[in-house]
Amino acid sequence: MRHPVMNGSGLLGSSRQQVSIMCSWGLAAIVTKTITRYPRVMNKPPNILYLSDLGAVINSMGLPNPGATHIYELVQEARGCGVPVIVSVGGRSLEEYLEVSSIAEEAGASAVELNLSCPTTSGYGLNSLTDLQTMYEVVRGVSSTVRLPVIAKLGIDFRNGLIQMVGKALEGGARAVTLINSVKVVSIDPEKLSYSLSSSNMGYSGAPILYIGLRAVHDAYKEYKAEIIGCGGIRYWSDIASYILAGARAVQLVTSLMTARNPREHVSNLLKELENWLERKGFSTLEEAVGFIHKR
Repeated sequence: MRHPVMNGSGLLGSSRQQVSIMCSWGLAAIVTKTITRYPRVMNKPPNILYLSDLGAVINSMGLPNPGATHIYELVQEARGCGVPVIVSVGGRSLEEYLEVSSIAEEAGASAVELNLSCPTTSGYGLNSLTDLQTMYEVVRGVSSTVRLPVIAKLGIDFRNGLIQMVGKALEGGARAVTLINSVKVVSIDPEKLSYSLSSSNMGYSGAPILYIGLRAVHDAYKEYKAEIIGCGGIRYWSDIASYILAGARAVQLVTSLMTARNPREHVSNLLKELENWLERKGFSTLEEAVGFIHKR
């Protein structure tokens, strides 16, 4: 990758046109929407709340995507832009993860990112993978079947400790982990006496989860010295710098790209300021800054 900034899988990435749009933003890699074996439509509205005062989003989209047969065109579009393409893979079972990952490999993807924490959709990710051993078997099954690098995307789960999940994913053959996914929450409307959205499966993302993501990256790097992609709450260059110091080698942006008036300019400014920071602090390469906080 030319630099450490890519999009996260919750943003666009489900059609050729959307991939082309993201290519124009100057990202170092393109991550598709999470793709399942068969197409899925989004949950009925309301399915998203934008909390502008917090710079946050609560969504219950329901993992909409065009299905695995469309992976070929998504990969072709991204590769035509000259950037690596990571196919985000969702599934209800080992068989589904294997099938979609194999199609991604056949299509020419650069890597697959296994979405193992889907807070907005029942039956997917850790909502269906009920224990760490099952998660291990999914990662192991995919990594031993495809030749592509396998990335495990993990989130905060109230039943399983994050560090234990990271350990199992790495043990299963994951080359890297993405930390974190949106945080599972619930929003209730007291006037309507009902959930604020059409489903009780909701994910919380944006600025407020920055420090949760940083803690996850910090602790996972400290424990395993793993290859980590940081995700969650990134708005400013200083957020990226913090993730890198904590142990991330790259980052994913979702909410800040969604809300930026000019996403290309936003990415460009982040990279310029990040480069200035590296020079100012005496780092000759980004690699020197990765995990630096643990060396002090």
